[in-house]
Amino acid sequence: MIERANAHGVKQFYLPAIDSTVTDAMLQMERDYPEQCFAMMGLHPCSVKENYEEELRIAEEWLSRRHFIAIGETGLDFYWDKTYTTQQYDAFEQQVGWAKKFRVPVVIHSRQSTPECIAVIREMHDAQLRGVFHCFGGSLEEAQQIIELGFYLGIGGVITYKNSGLAAVIEKLPLNNIVLETDAPYLTPVPFRGKRNESAHLSYVVKRIAEVKNITVEEVAEITTMNARKLFSI
Repeated sequence: MIERANAHGVKQFYLPAIDSTVTDAMLQMERDYPEQCFAMMGLHPCSVKENYEEELRIAEEWLSRRHFIAIGETGLDFYWDKTYTTQQYDAFEQQVGWAKKFRVPVVIHSRQSTPECIAVIREMHDAQLRGVFHCFGGSLEEAQQIIELGFYLGIGGVITYKNSGLAAVIEKLPLNNIVLETDAPYLTPVPFRGKRNESAHLSYVVKRIAEVKNITVEEVAEITTMNARKLFSI
């Protein structure tokens, strides 16, 4: 998979944390591909359950032991289950606090919760806080609010879907606050929709953005790569 991605010009990979059950595998991948794979640390909102405080303790312990490229994936998810809504807010706010403390970006999951996530970031915002709303698929107004906060929009395969409306939003925005992502193994771009996503498919996202913005593929790749390096301090 890494070789296929490299062959398509994708050279660096930012690995979002989910919960403690996958931390060892994530860190092993980072060791196997040094200078290519960079791990984050955090607790995904879909993993916020009864034991979320213990999961946060484990994540915070890891943060005290070594550097991570970002905090996340964190945020709110109101699509699957709202049983732990209060706990999701608590976990999200704690992790935003970590991002400020360790001066690293925060990677935000905002499925069916973009306005709520924006509200949390606005409330906790200061000059140091930065990050990305990953897999952004919201409205132009939401995109502008995120950009005004100095945050980035993570754009992936959704922009290739005809009925998503995302292409029309991106058409009206500068590329200065856009970074690329896959959300692999999900949100596979056309023409592979329905199959397992992987980083090599990012070239189709680049191509679609170039079409929407009426610029070259090379320009999209250069600008979004520069944005990612700035965001993650690479």
